[in-house]
Amino acid sequence: MSAKTAKLLRSMTGKASSAKAAEGDAPVFAYIASLPKPQRQIAERIDALAVKALPKLQRAVKWGMAYYGVDGGWCFSSGAFAGHHKLMFIHGTELSPEPPVRPVGMGKATRGIEPKTVKELDEKQVVAWMKQSAANPFFGASAKKKRASRVK
Repeated sequence: MSAKTAKLLRSMTGKASSAKAAEGDAPVFAYIASLPKPQRQIAERIDALAVKALPKLQRAVKWGMAYYGVDGGWCFSSGAFAGHHKLMFIHGTELSPEPPVRPVGMGKATRGIEPKTVKELDEKQVVAWMKQSAANPFFGASAKKKRASRVK
């Protein structure tokens, strides 16, 4: 088995990527570039839609997936899995209409979609969800403390 084939098989085991956690554009671009087709095409399109939808976009790789947010908070994640891609909105239960997929192990309020191809992305709806989620990003405990100290 070639190294390329072994890498592809590892990346398609059904688990998120083994990409290391890091903030910024470069780690997310590297994560996306590492994905096999068609997941790479889906991730590239989701990234382009995020740029369009969120003027002050911030990116990071967390838990082996690309995360997108604004103002120090996180709105949604994009990750490749065997046979599909996950686009998950952290406060998905607050979106209208509510995205249909309830992922396992990602939080009670998380909802999203699992497109298998770029053609399955309803881009108008995805952009609407991105904009809605940017109005109420998720802040972890450390981000909440930083924001509270700025207000004082």
